[in-house]
Amino acid sequence: MSLPHAILTALVEKPSSGLELTRRFDRSIGYFWSATHQQIYRELGKLEADGFIRTLPSAQPARGQKKSYEVLPAGRAELARWTAASQDPKPHRDPLLLRMRAAAVVGTDGIEADLRRHLDLHRWQLAEYEEIEKRDFPPGKDSSQDRLRHLVLRAGIDLETFWTQWLSRALEEFAELPGHETA
Repeated sequence: MSLPHAILTALVEKPSSGLELTRRFDRSIGYFWSATHQQIYRELGKLEADGFIRTLPSAQPARGQKKSYEVLPAGRAELARWTAASQDPKPHRDPLLLRMRAAAVVGTDGIEADLRRHLDLHRWQLAEYEEIEKRDFPPGKDSSQDRLRHLVLRAGIDLETFWTQWLSRALEEFAELPGHETA
């Protein structure tokens, strides 16, 4: 049920067209809640049918024009209800960790190279998050909204830091395995 709430959040922040919304998803919310453009457009239709959002009136004919959406009071109330509700953490499911467990019983062929690839990807993502932090959260930018948004970004930074450290440790362990040859 989180995708509709992610869309409501984005639309409360700024009324947008579907295209603008998908672009904003790609640049921000998509870092921690991904959705395809098709999923976003489908949810916009459902949210409008449920009375949570509406298409903004356009001065020009609608045919061929992009629709912009805004959140209605019922949508804001739903978002507030969902935000206040208790929710248990989801169990972590990561194929890489499962593959590591499987490597313990079937052998490690190919996995070291993939660990290095994952490390590169996590280093890249960490650098991107740190750049966003420098750009969007300079000292003194401390309104309540900014502080909460920064906390979300810090979660991403902390997770990427964890993964870069863990992957580095895993590669060190590989180097110490009996019969190990560098990949």
